[in-house]
Amino acid sequence: MTDFSSARSVSASGMQAQAQRLRHLSENISNADTPGYRRKLVSFETALGQGSRVSRVEVGRVSLDQSALSQVYDPAHPMADETGQYAGSNVDLLIELADAREAQRSYEANLKMFDQARKMSTSLMQLLRR
Repeated sequence: MTDFSSARSVSASGMQAQAQRLRHLSENISNADTPGYRRKLVSFETALGQGSRVSRVEVGRVSLDQSALSQVYDPAHPMADETGQYAGSNVDLLIELADAREAQRSYEANLKMFDQARKMSTSLMQLLRR
């Protein structure tokens, strides 16, 4: 595997990991008002590529945030207890949107790295043909 294809492989794995992270963030945002919903947390791991020394980024196990669920006061809600409260979700939209922005920027950085490695590889091939 050449250095250019290794760089493209690493950046492609980064794009895949960030895309999966964005998918879980969008699930968190869409379920922000779902009673009892716990936000999903994504962790990243490094893994060696097949037969190479190049590390790749992979998404580890997805875990649920164990922080306390918010208590919502709504006596008319069917899930409300005798005090009129029920367990909401532990999703904070501000945090989710900030994480989504970070994942988007990381995806774009990996995309630029992939494109740059492709351009460099193409330029090298053109030079070698001369």
